[in-house]
Order: sequence, then C-alpha cells, then structure tokens
Amino acid sequence: MPSVIIKHATCYRYRNTVSLGPHRLMLRPRETRDLSLTSFDLQISPEARIDWSHDVAGNSVATAQFDAATETLSIRSRARVDLRAPVWPVFPIAADAAFYPFQYTIDDRTDLGALAVPEYADDAGRLSRWAEGFVMGRPTDTLSLLKDISNGVTGQILYQSRETEGTQGPLETLDKGWGSCRDFAVLFAEAVRTLGFGARIVSGYLFNPSGNEFGSADAGSTHAWVEVFVPGAGWISFDPTNRSVGSINLIPVAVARRIEQVASVSGSFQGKSSDVLSMNVRVEVNDS
Repeated sequence: MPSVIIKHATCYRYRNTVSLGPHRLMLRPRETRDLSLTSFDLQISPEARIDWSHDVAGNSVATAQFDAATETLSIRSRARVDLRAPVWPVFPIAADAAFYPFQYTIDDRTDLGALAVPEYADDAGRLSRWAEGFVMGRPTDTLSLLKDISNGVTGQILYQSRETEGTQGPLETLDKGWGSCRDFAVLFAEAVRTLGFGARIVSGYLFNPSGNEFGSADAGSTHAWVEVFVPGAGWISFDPTNRSVGSINLIPVAVARRIEQVASVSGSFQGKSSDVLSMNVRVEVNDS
C-alpha cells in the first residue's frame, strides 16, 4: 500500500497592489474505499480567513477571505494519502446491468439527474453517432462497452499537454484530433452520457512512480478522468488518457457534472486583467 505525498503550489504575481476577492479552493483529496487521507495542511499568503464546507457533490471546499492588499498570492497545500486500489479490480456489476442497454432504477435515474444528460450542444448528433460506433450489438457487455469507448478516445485522439486555461468541447476534440487529459475526460463523459450512462468528471492527481503515465506536465499538474455509475459496482473510474480502469494511481480531489466546477483555485481581485504578471502552478506527487 503506497503512501504518497502531494504538494500543490499556486502563485500569482501582480503588477500593482491589488485587493483580493474570495478564493474557492478544492485541494483536499477525497477519502474513498481506495484512499485514506492521513494529513492535510494549507498555507496561504497573505494571511486569510479559511472557511471549510462541502458542496452538493460532497467535495471539500475551502473559501479564503483576505483583508490585506498585496502584490503576490501564494496558496500551498501538502497532503499525505495511503493508496490501496487493486491493480486488477473486479467490479460486482448487478445482473440486470451487466449488459447494455439497461435501465437505471427510478431512484438512481432521479439522483443521477443531469449527470446522465450531455452538457454540450450536438444538434447534428455527431457525438452520439461516434459513441454508437462502439456498440457492437444489443445486448452487449456493459463494462466492455465502456472500456472500448475509453480506449477509443485514446486510439483516435493524440494526447498533448496544454497549460493554458479552458477545456475543449467534445466535438472540438474530435475535430482537432488532439487534447489534454481534461479534454479526454470531457469527450469520454459526454460520449457515455449520449448512451444514457451517468458520468461525472474527476479532478485530482496522478501518482506516476514509473514515469510511463500521461497526464502530468514536467513541473507537475492536476489530472482529470471520469467516473461512470454502474449499478452494483457503483462509480467506476475510467482514465482514457492512460487506458486504465479502476482507481490505481488516481488521487481524486473533486467530482462534478462539469469540469469547470472542479477548478483547484478560483477567485477574483480588484484591478485590470493586465495587472496579473504571472501565475505559476507546481505539483509534486511522490512516495513518502
């Protein structure tokens, strides 16, 4: 069972002294059956008042309130987690969901709600036709279908790290033929939603001791993947960037319907956009 330390630093420099608005921070890893959080520390400069809460998805959210004006903002977190996800997971999928198509129960369908509805406009049905191309028959094995779509993302889209903000829409990723891990996640989530699956975007970290995995830049970065709800097994992790199923090497921080909802750091300041001289992010994920 590896014990892993995650260090995440976000630093802003401003051209002039600015007043900071509230900042929303999603940095505390989610505890699951495959992950235990043993310690977490958050340091912010200038000094801030921190209020903790849980959002509608159960994510830990810290809201930082500032009094002093500043020319710099530093947000640093350090977490230690124990990982125990199996290398070869077995998913106890319910008998009535083992083959696609299947019907969620009324309660599951109600609770999944918008998680089972595509987010992006697709009037011509291009994405749904792309997803349908992986359905080899009706019925077809549910888990195999989901694996095929995840592998299809990686097989047809070239991975390319991108440090700029924002995420491509699924059709944009298909048209360009390349994308980052967050673009892969959005494409996969939207594709399975067109088939009626409930899916949510996950933001977190990738533990990559071998150095063979994709999804983290040289200086380190957050990683993105998807969880799909399958009755009996519950939420199953799919990382299309690395063609993996299950939570091995994945450290979730936040889950949400849209990837914009799981930003690690978001906030505001009073001033002009040109007042931002630099914004640097560094992530380290290492054995403890």
